[in-house]
Amino acid sequence: MTNPTMTITQDRGLIRAVHHSTRYAIVEVTAPPATAATTRPRVNVAFVLDRSGSMSGRNKITLAKDALREGIERLTSTDRFAVVVYDNEVEVVSPGRLATADAKRDAVRELEHIGPRGNTNLAGGWLRGAEQVAETLDPEAVNRVLLLTDGLANEGITDPREIERHARELRVRGVSTSTFGVGDDFNEELLGGMADAGGGAYRYIGRAEEIPGLIRSEVGELLEVTARGVELRVRGPEGLRVECLSTYPLDRGSRESVVHLGDLVADQVVRLVLAFGCPLGDVGRDLGIELSMGDRDGALSASATLTWTFADGEANTHQPRTRDVDRIVARTYADRALREAMDGNRRGAWEEVRHQLLGVARRIRSYAGDDPVLRGIVAELERQADAWSVLREEVDRKVAFSQASYSLRSRAPSGAAMRRDPSDPNA
Repeated sequence: MTNPTMTITQDRGLIRAVHHSTRYAIVEVTAPPATAATTRPRVNVAFVLDRSGSMSGRNKITLAKDALREGIERLTSTDRFAVVVYDNEVEVVSPGRLATADAKRDAVRELEHIGPRGNTNLAGGWLRGAEQVAETLDPEAVNRVLLLTDGLANEGITDPREIERHARELRVRGVSTSTFGVGDDFNEELLGGMADAGGGAYRYIGRAEEIPGLIRSEVGELLEVTARGVELRVRGPEGLRVECLSTYPLDRGSRESVVHLGDLVADQVVRLVLAFGCPLGDVGRDLGIELSMGDRDGALSASATLTWTFADGEANTHQPRTRDVDRIVARTYADRALREAMDGNRRGAWEEVRHQLLGVARRIRSYAGDDPVLRGIVAELERQADAWSVLREEVDRKVAFSQASYSLRSRAPSGAAMRRDPSDPNA
């Protein structure tokens, strides 16, 4: 099924009548472009800056403050902003307010006095920033917290699962979270999990000199949102289990599941990989599901139906496969396995890492046949099993985790949103 907004491709058309089948579909969504008639949503943003002692190295705090100044200056008088800094203590440098010329000047002046000190109450600083956004929550705006840190959460709430739970709850309330990890000492699983649960973006900043450019990119995307609160709804019969293999939040119900894509920028292209655990049924009957895409403002709308037919085992075994779908699904499983392997490598769980990566390789090999792309993914996973079964440098783990994360969220190697080329008539 194809329309200008949403394209859906399924892997196979038959499912087993007496055994449970898993089938896959690729959903590609394209956000509307910005036009002369487009009025961008207002922005309500909190900049949250880690000022702990580790930020003193390599001029990080100076570059981070420069990046925040530039981000603040890009806002207009109808936008709102706040600035929060934290170490073991949390300080509201600039409370949430309209981005007037006076307010921006005052905030920039206050930032000049901020220097590195203390430990890292990451959750406390981030939640205070979210509080500033929530106090002036604007249902017509893009409401977001931008968190920049180079350290571990070692004060206040430190449990990653609890922090992710707060990020999820804030997203439900309408406040999203984007995270930026600087250097080699932060916890990428925590920051990646916060962004995934919080409906924002995760960015890895390997060198301090990259801070201004990546903050500039994220603020630029905030100012180019053309579809807010995008959701994909999947409706099906009892017994159908829906899973989103891409790392977008999924709310699963008995008959309807919702994938939350968050705010999309002009011409952004997002690819979702969905897995369907199918119920049993009678040979010859059809199993149909409905998919609908929409956003808060009606800027993006599409719907489609997917259908599978129950068949016997032999028919299922010999049915043709859609190789393009197989390749995307395999790449997704490989990225997920690689991202998860970073924790095992850090813990020295060599056999666990090897077993995990080789297990995914074996699964893909079982249907790869002579397809060169699939065989290439298998070979890559086998190489990764060797590479990550020995102690690696922290920077290696950061890079691998981040590239897998970007791939799973349809982002460029820089972490920026992937976009359709408006000048390409075939795009």
